[in-house]
Amino acid sequence: MPDLIRHPGITQGGRRSLDIGFYWKDPKKKDLKLLKVRIIPTLLWKDSGLVKGVSFDSWRRVGTVLPAVKVYNMREVDELIVLDITATRENREPDYESVAEFSGDCFVPLTIGGGIRTIDHIKKLLRSGADKIAINSAAYDDPDLIARAAMHFGSQCVVASIDAGRMDDGNHYCYAHCGSARTGKEVVAWAKELEKLGAGEILITSVEKDGTMEGYDLDLIRKVSENVGIPVIASGGAGNYQHFHDALSIGKSSAVAAASMFHFTEQTPLGAKQFLQERGICVRNANMRQ
Repeated sequence: MPDLIRHPGITQGGRRSLDIGFYWKDPKKKDLKLLKVRIIPTLLWKDSGLVKGVSFDSWRRVGTVLPAVKVYNMREVDELIVLDITATRENREPDYESVAEFSGDCFVPLTIGGGIRTIDHIKKLLRSGADKIAINSAAYDDPDLIARAAMHFGSQCVVASIDAGRMDDGNHYCYAHCGSARTGKEVVAWAKELEKLGAGEILITSVEKDGTMEGYDLDLIRKVSENVGIPVIASGGAGNYQHFHDALSIGKSSAVAAASMFHFTEQTPLGAKQFLQERGICVRNANMRQ
């Protein structure tokens, strides 16, 4: 029997349930059901602080995790993604103690990624306060980890993260280890395989667009979104609200994630929601005050 561990949708310790919706593509009917899309800040966690950079070269310090979590709580974001970008490279487990510390002050669904290689790692993260886990590099070496995680904890808990770069032939291929290692896997084929294994969502990030604030790689996002029947989170390149709208309407993603845009500009998650709502996109809590 699967372990009884808190999953998204269960309110515990004051955290809201994951009743926010997304553009859901039914894998059988192949149609889109209009539900609420998500605005998701991403925090890149390195050592004891947060960092940002361009094209996965993350060197600029931008604060620490806990204060950022508290700020985003007040800004009524839909979810948070926190990625430990050095855990895999250093071949170490996730920092469960730190996750437990900042998750206690996080009142939105929280996804944690970085250094996850086993079911035990996932179990410890969920018990430390994570709602979902993001798996990237480990899935290339052990694809069945996705299937085992979905079986033990439910697909809704498993986010398959893909870092992709465009090659000279125009196709996109997957990278592991924070964009530093080519895998040889074509992105659409890999996304389909991850869905078949049991992933509940895909977080797709463009290596070239990361941190540029010049807009998402819409071709990459659209190719993945059109070929899987699970929600796709667009990541890498957002610099303004129009970029969000493009990812949703042109890229056909289910949610949008951003980091630099919220760190380095005056734009806010609430402002993004209001912008999208005015343009016919169904969002959550758009009428709250800043």
